[in-house]
Amino acid sequence: MNAVAANPQDDPFRIALVGNPNCGKTALFNRLTGSRQKVANYAGVTVERKEGRFVTPGGRHVQVLDLPGAYSLVATSPDEEITRDLCLGKFASEESPELMVCVVDATNLRLHLRFVLELRRLWQPMVVALNMIDVARRRGIVVDRAALEAQLGMPVIETVAVRRDGAKALLTALDATARTPNSLLPVTTGRRWSDGPDEGQLFDAPDSDESLHGTVRDILRAAVRTPVDAQAIDDRIDRVVLHPALGLAILAVLLFLMFQAVFAWATPLMEGIETLIGALGSAVAGALPEGVLRSLLVDGIIAGLGSVLVFLPQILILFLFILALEESGYLPRAAFLLDRLMVGAGLSGRSFIPLLSSFACAIPGIMAARTIGDPRDRLVTILVAPLMTCSARLPVYALLIGAFIPQRTVWGVFNLQGVTLFGLYVAGIVSALGVAYAMKWLRRDRTREHALMMELPSYRVPHLRDLAIGLYERGMIFLKRVGGVILVLTVLLWALSSFPAPPEGVTGAPIHYSFAGQLGRALQHVFAPIGFNWEISIALVPGMAAREVAVGALATVYSLSATDADAALHLAPVIAAQWSMATAFSLLAWFVFAPQCLSTLATIKRETNSWGVTLGATAYLFALAYIASFFTYRVALALT
Repeated sequence: MNAVAANPQDDPFRIALVGNPNCGKTALFNRLTGSRQKVANYAGVTVERKEGRFVTPGGRHVQVLDLPGAYSLVATSPDEEITRDLCLGKFASEESPELMVCVVDATNLRLHLRFVLELRRLWQPMVVALNMIDVARRRGIVVDRAALEAQLGMPVIETVAVRRDGAKALLTALDATARTPNSLLPVTTGRRWSDGPDEGQLFDAPDSDESLHGTVRDILRAAVRTPVDAQAIDDRIDRVVLHPALGLAILAVLLFLMFQAVFAWATPLMEGIETLIGALGSAVAGALPEGVLRSLLVDGIIAGLGSVLVFLPQILILFLFILALEESGYLPRAAFLLDRLMVGAGLSGRSFIPLLSSFACAIPGIMAARTIGDPRDRLVTILVAPLMTCSARLPVYALLIGAFIPQRTVWGVFNLQGVTLFGLYVAGIVSALGVAYAMKWLRRDRTREHALMMELPSYRVPHLRDLAIGLYERGMIFLKRVGGVILVLTVLLWALSSFPAPPEGVTGAPIHYSFAGQLGRALQHVFAPIGFNWEISIALVPGMAAREVAVGALATVYSLSATDADAALHLAPVIAAQWSMATAFSLLAWFVFAPQCLSTLATIKRETNSWGVTLGATAYLFALAYIASFFTYRVALALT
């Protein structure tokens, strides 16, 4: 594909990608546009606008808009409202697309075709992109493309968005479509959309939902063959996995094993990375004379970044489990299992996916809350998402657990460090449910949302290639953060910790006389009641920009304040020798509750469009963190 930026003088062919969430629409958008895309917000709303450009093999310039995922044109969330209005040409700041490319998941056509039928009634030029067709074939699902075209009355094109040439057929079709778009008006019956005020005019009758489902069943019978035993196998598994008691036990065991693996599997890899970092630091220290450059490289960059990089294996193992559960079709079932619990806490099962996303990072979790129709549920989900234990907290947890929790077996089989990590994740979940429950009673007049209803995907064995791609993407995100914001903050902290130089003739580490040392001693007055020393107080400041920086900051501070040249390379033994157990537990409690980073707070502001909500979220999270750390510190002191 010759995907180059379009000449501004050309009149581009405007298309829009539309479809249900998780149909591979954004992956197809990325495949078509590559890096030639821009993201902004629609005027007056917080929903993102993604637009890109590319050139087809026939030389046609195309402007493509990736519309927010929607299940229906009868909108129940801000995302669906934007998609509906753009499809209907009602968005004042946007030109209507000349062609809609409706992306569907070939493995779950029963759910996705309903939306295609709704869009067909708009009587606009359309094609259907039958995405993930390779996955469908691996599962034995046979889709008769010609029969599906005949049933829908529009072209159906097979795509595999994750493959290099997976959009070739779509590009070829776009070359032909760009010349005669009106030839792709779908064959449809019934009333088309009128300009009346009632969006219900889109449908023929009050029972249109039942009518659409009936039409979908007819289309599937004519064009799709599913293995005879596939649904029976799913039903048998669901009888166990969705059992009210046994299902919750299975979910708890899966999560428990996940956190066990984070420590048990990652240890050899972490030791290898630590050895390499130590060798690099020693080599650089031996090759350079003592001075500012040597201190910057060894005490600043290598000590700071190396102490963060060592936790990459644990982060990848955590994501491996999350991706495998998502690919297998298990995660929507987990949402059903937890729906009753979440409703009792003042949320709904719809909050599960945003909160689960927050285990990776609170930012996509907060953004995913747009799919929640109830405004009150959406706001509460946004406010409690930062309490989920994101991957950025994992380096801090792993450092403190490795330093203060002995590596021994409990109950004959479990790793004590893994049990501790599991407990920290549970603490984040319980605290989120507790805050949601408190907000429920503060707003007793809330309008309850309907029970969670979602069509469950079929079970499937995760594909190794898909897992590898997902791990690669997440690993690169982590490494870019290390090479970007974490590097900048590490160098900045090194500078603050190295200057000004101490007066001549004084004893003690030079960092005590630096800007960072002075700031740390000032902050220590605030944090002394919860057991934090001045080194921890310094590390909390850059840790607000990115949680992982706290570990690098500690490594930099201790490398500059220690007389042992290897202190930065072995941070865990250093803090184990200098901190009390009460201080370590207090810091763990702080990171369970404290705001994750400034980017999270900025996302809350963007999604709520309210400084009051953002400042309120910041205040309550800091208050929870301080109170939890205070009681943890005092109790730990009493016990130890």
